[in-house]
Amino acid sequence: MASYIALIEEAGGAYGVYFPDLPGCTAMGATPEAAWNNAIAALADWIEEVEAHAPVPAARALDALKADEEVREALADGAAFLTVPLLREAGRPVKANISLDKGLLDAIDSAAARLGLTRSAFLASAARDKILAG
Repeated sequence: MASYIALIEEAGGAYGVYFPDLPGCTAMGATPEAAWNNAIAALADWIEEVEAHAPVPAARALDALKADEEVREALADGAAFLTVPLLREAGRPVKANISLDKGLLDAIDSAAARLGLTRSAFLASAARDKILAG
């Protein structure tokens, strides 16, 4: 899965996230976790918007970012690195043939029914949650 390295900063009780490789791609949140979740959405939206008009800048490696003067200054001022996954929805479902233990599949179906979801929606949600938990 693709990801970008961002910087997170605290200011005035809120947290801001920005991507040195993606000008204008930013997110905020009241907590670091909220800022990270908002950064995931901001990254996907930014990439989608830019792709329609121009090539998307490649993500630099951590060592290259550490050598960047602006990044070094931000780190010296208290910023920290944050890895943000690029989680994109393609907008079209595809079939997947998977094998699961019968007991696990029964538990999945029971939980999905309790939540009012289809098996596919439940599995997609669980996978997304696991990916984001990193």
